Amino acid sequence: MNIWFEPDEIAFRDEVAEVLRPHREAKALFADADPERVAALHHALVERNWLAICWPKQFGGEGRPAAYEYILWNEMAYIRGGRPPLGTGIIAKSIQRFGTGAQQHEWLPPIRRNEIRFCLGYSEPEAGSDLAGLTTTAVRNGDHYLVNGGKIWTSYAEFSDFIWLLCRTGAPDSRGKGLSLLIVDRRAPGITLRNDRHMDGHRFSQIFLEDVAVPVANRVGPENGAWQMMARALADERHVQFAGARVWRDFDDAVAWLDRMGLSGDAFVQHRLAELELGVMEAEALSLAVLADMAAGRDTAASAAANKIAHTDAIQSIARFVMDVGGASALVVDGPDGPEAMWRQTMIESIGGGASEIMKGIIARQDLGLTL
Repeated sequence: MNIWFEPDEIAFRDEVAEVLRPHREAKALFADADPERVAALHHALVERNWLAICWPKQFGGEGRPAAYEYILWNEMAYIRGGRPPLGTGIIAKSIQRFGTGAQQHEWLPPIRRNEIRFCLGYSEPEAGSDLAGLTTTAVRNGDHYLVNGGKIWTSYAEFSDFIWLLCRTGAPDSRGKGLSLLIVDRRAPGITLRNDRHMDGHRFSQIFLEDVAVPVANRVGPENGAWQMMARALADERHVQFAGARVWRDFDDAVAWLDRMGLSGDAFVQHRLAELELGVMEAEALSLAVLADMAAGRDTAASAAANKIAHTDAIQSIARFVMDVGGASALVVDGPDGPEAMWRQTMIESIGGGASEIMKGIIARQDLGLTL
């Protein structure tokens, strides 16, 4: 990494590491994180305006290149700091690009200061990964839309202030050409949550919407124009979605646990760790390839998909290996750095951001030119 990054970027990485040092135990990525420690960590970022480090200066950002955003969230990934849910990334960048002046004035400052939180209302029970087939409708009624339908697998919904809602404003068979994005007050009349937990302990919700009135002023972008907006927003985020340091942290924790258990001296364990380390290095290299594509203005869809697959394969392989060689000791619940928690975390994380099957389809179409 020292070879690839410029001197000022390396200096920024060192600065980030120093700022994060007092917050290494916040571990916001985990469900049982201490809220006060997480708040202190995010406040340290807000103080330096780092949540908006790559936002254009006209929107209150620092105007830095994408490499700075990658470095920040890569360092955060290693301490398992996590990003504040959604707002500063996909949502803020969509409002910057497609929002009206009034929307930019209303929403961007509190997002930048981490004062409001969003959840993502995309997936539905019947649509799954086929977002173009979703059925939640928004029917215009004067200066409001009336929204009816439901969303599922929505992370952070019960802790959010607003829903970034993808809904159908076009004809039932309009597929991706009939979708719009609305900012919906999560506490508006007609919204009901049914909360549950993932196997890693994180909460998620099913959201039911019945005649929810949403001001037309809360539609971001043109009516029926959400599909292209979503693609642009996702492209903006691919370089920070799956950071190499996230994989290195799992590997380092696995090695530390094997050391504590007296297993790391075994020849088979050493051989397997060497193989796993190659997978970790591949994941890191592919995450940098996504950043390089983005910096060069190239389409990042295929490289990001390859990075996600490598990321998923690496963390699952690490967790499974430790569970295999650790025996009964690996099944003991001993905190977020233990193999049991690591295994549960990797199972859920492998789905977030797109399952491997979806990623392989992207590579087949984008890189191989196959018709699926």
